[in-house]
Amino acid sequence: MTINRAQWRVATSVAAILPLVAGALVIGMPSAQADSVPHGRAALNDTKPAWATSAADKGATADSAPVTARVYLAGRDPQGLTAYAQAVSDPNSPLYGKYLTAEQAQARFGATQAQIDAVTNWLKSSGLTVTDANQHYVSVSGDAAAVQKAFATPLHEYSKDGKTYHAPQHAASAPATLADAVLTVTGLDNAPHKSTPQDTLPGPTAGFRNAGPFSTYYGQNVATTLPDAYGSKIPYAIHGYTGEQLRAAYGAGKYTGKHVTVAITDAYASPTMAADAAKYAQRNGDAPYRKGQYSEDLPAAWNSTDSCGASGWYGEESLDVEAVHAVAPEADIKFVGASSCNDPDLLDALTRVVDKHLADIVSNSWGDVEANETPDLAAAYDQTFKLGAVEGIGFYFSSGDNGDELDNTGKKQVDSPVNSAWVTAVGGTSLAVGKNDKYEFETGWGTGKALLSADGKSWESLPGAFTGGAGGGTSSLTPQPAYQAGVVPDALAKANGSTPMRTVPDIAAVADPNTGFLVGQTQTWPDGSVSYDEYRIGGTSLASPVLAGIQALAQQAQHFPIGFANPAIYARYGSPLFHDVTDHPLGADKDIAEARVDFANGVDASGGLKTSVRTLGKDSSLQATEGYDDVTGVGSPAPGYVASYGPQFKH
Repeated sequence: MTINRAQWRVATSVAAILPLVAGALVIGMPSAQADSVPHGRAALNDTKPAWATSAADKGATADSAPVTARVYLAGRDPQGLTAYAQAVSDPNSPLYGKYLTAEQAQARFGATQAQIDAVTNWLKSSGLTVTDANQHYVSVSGDAAAVQKAFATPLHEYSKDGKTYHAPQHAASAPATLADAVLTVTGLDNAPHKSTPQDTLPGPTAGFRNAGPFSTYYGQNVATTLPDAYGSKIPYAIHGYTGEQLRAAYGAGKYTGKHVTVAITDAYASPTMAADAAKYAQRNGDAPYRKGQYSEDLPAAWNSTDSCGASGWYGEESLDVEAVHAVAPEADIKFVGASSCNDPDLLDALTRVVDKHLADIVSNSWGDVEANETPDLAAAYDQTFKLGAVEGIGFYFSSGDNGDELDNTGKKQVDSPVNSAWVTAVGGTSLAVGKNDKYEFETGWGTGKALLSADGKSWESLPGAFTGGAGGGTSSLTPQPAYQAGVVPDALAKANGSTPMRTVPDIAAVADPNTGFLVGQTQTWPDGSVSYDEYRIGGTSLASPVLAGIQALAQQAQHFPIGFANPAIYARYGSPLFHDVTDHPLGADKDIAEARVDFANGVDASGGLKTSVRTLGKDSSLQATEGYDDVTGVGSPAPGYVASYGPQFKH
């Protein structure tokens, strides 16, 4: 159960707290697009996508083209919401931890019925059909002609990534009389807005198994029959760390996450999740689940199951649930499923967490590249994150698995919504836990893969090709939040120009699949059978739930919700509470590698084996260095980090 927040209720006016946050935790807001807004209208900030340029313009969209959109509501006091979210999250503020209940937050900052009615009437009068209206948004459908009437901008066709999409030719606007009621509008462009890892869910995904040999702890099983790498014999990859090893590495101590609830959001819902989680805990030494400890909050229906690859999300869910329980075995876990992998549905899942206050900590292992994010959608996400902050809810997002994204997209960029200044971005490491659960070292997660030569006597082209690494870098959209000022080096913060910008990640935990986590899942095998099995997995999709579990332990120590964690995390920067992770922890000239053997068909030895060497600390152009870096942020939690949230730590 979540900690009772009644004792943190306050009735302080926003006017009284504004001086407390000025210069303390200022988070930048998007600037308005001022082009072609008619008289008597108010511009809706940044509703024309950056890719909708004159050079890409292919002409007007047909008046009859169908459009679906959401008009997000600004609420009673958007400036006050930002100010209060800043104050309750800042350990230096007298209002730190003075959270509101969900009901108080809506009463103070949510949209009024009069605002909902006024926006609904405006959209209907423009010829649009209202399909939903609630305290957060009004959804509409209609044609391009009605959109032009409602938002005072024509839609044009634009080329993007070899395809054509419609988007507003100018900034969208609303009647000036509604300027205080409307936050933004999303959906006026129809470029894909979906996240990655029929109307009924498919069965379990195709099965996967790891081959051996393995090490059960780092360095246990040395590949004596394989060639040397970097001048020495190397160990076989980890079979998959378990909760006991991760808890020891990150200093869990006596804490278990008791009386803390962690929510996990993903698309869809594995039909075997509860059974799989129980079996995994039994087989791997985790505490058994209490009755009601794991529960689900699911939507009424699913959509886009084919285009989103619904069953592919089951493995993500299994990893998230089992990792949180492994690290925080007494924390309650609430799985909150989204109707699809599309942004509106994922945002709805996050909103359910906030509106019902389902948890204080929310782990999210999904996202998209920043180039696909539009500022209007970012504004809608940020409003949800800020409403969560005033309630004491913290959102944790994985930073991505493609390093600087250059190999993946042809452009160096960060992911979204992890680029938001209102979430904790979780980067990734390669973790070495030795004999007797001893923490040995971490590097930044970034993997070079070189295959064994045909004659078996050497490795081909060490360190080999980049195969994945923790996402990170500098946002092109989000200004630098004050909690990063003085910590993030200018070389990173100003990587895109003279203005310091949000840099990702904030903190890190184990992510490398070669030093990854053992996960259990019901899968479908080549013979058509369906059964449970276990395999090693990684990615920042692992780092996020691991960090969420650690934060559950820290919240137990603190005895009240941590809420939006970044100010508290950065307040601890430069202390022994973090492992300062670098790519060469054993020496500047010492590369670290592991041997890995895989089934060629991903299931068994009938298709042969593939042997490779995986070099650690090779994350595209990103580097884990001393101090803050864009692979691991301030570092990974060290022993003492969890306990530092207890009464002995002076905020």
